[in-house]
Formats: sequence, C-alpha cells, structure tokens
Amino acid sequence: MAGALAKVIMPGKQGGGWLITIILGIVGAFVGGLIGVYILHWGDVDSFWNFRSWFLAIGGAILVLWLYGMATRK
Repeated sequence: MAGALAKVIMPGKQGGGWLITIILGIVGAFVGGLIGVYILHWGDVDSFWNFRSWFLAIGGAILVLWLYGMATRK
C-alpha cells in the first residue's frame, strides 16, 4: 500500500510494474521505520492505524522510489 501511495504522490517513469511497486513499498516501509527509530527517535512503529507509521512508510517508499528512479535512469 505504501508503494502505491508513493507512486501516486511521485509519478514518473521509474520503470517496473506492480511487482516492483510492491517490492519498493515494502523496502520503503522498512527504511521509513529505520529512519523513525534510529534518526528521529520516535520509538517503535507497532500499530497499523498509527499516523506516524503511515507517514514513515510512505516517506520511506518515496525515498526508495526516488533512489530506484535515479539508479535506473539512462
């Protein structure tokens, strides 16, 4: 879900289909959680309906999507 929302927020020609979007969303949610815990010191993200966890997951997915777009640019 985070990958799909990140793709809506940041559309572009990153390539890949729905499978890449799902994988980037999962990786982005993980990266966002790490940023929240280790950099922002927000504590553990342990609830599904927590605004902070959604923010971190989508923000992490946007970051990973941007990095993927930069890495696959010709």
